[in-house]
Amino acid sequence: MPYLIMLFFLTMTNSLVLFDFSKTSELNDWTVVNDDVMGGQSHGLFYINTEGNGVFEGRVSLENNGGFSLVRYRMGSTDIQELQKVVIRLKGDGKRYQFRVKAKASDYFSYVGFFQTSGEWQLVEIPLASLYPAFRGRRLSEPNFAGDSIEEIAILIGNEKNETFKLELDQITVQ
Repeated sequence: MPYLIMLFFLTMTNSLVLFDFSKTSELNDWTVVNDDVMGGQSHGLFYINTEGNGVFEGRVSLENNGGFSLVRYRMGSTDIQELQKVVIRLKGDGKRYQFRVKAKASDYFSYVGFFQTSGEWQLVEIPLASLYPAFRGRRLSEPNFAGDSIEEIAILIGNEKNETFKLELDQITVQ
């Protein structure tokens, strides 16, 4: 029995909750950024639903050179030393999304990784070392993410087509 308690303790100490939507009713540090900043016509919303999940939904439009909607969370410098992957409990709509990280919120580029949703509740795991640097959809010739801290996370949809989207989020952790 002591072994089980120790294993539970180790599991708990090797995980950092970045955001638990069920424990809040406010999304003050979350911001939606649509392609209208560049003339596009996409539209996204972010809110807490009655079940206590964060919901990112809207419509992506390719009109006027548009094509994306993003929701980001700026959390200040968060130590993630020795943690290796992002784990998101979510329910998607069967579409592909990007998960993004910034080591510093002021960085001009993000580290990007893709995930596919199934239409059901699922755990998405994204190794931090697999996140590659990109700016405005272009991969940069810099190394993949190898940082000890992050200041911003984001989720983006931009599949180069007109589409509606809906993504429910329960919890985002780093393990």
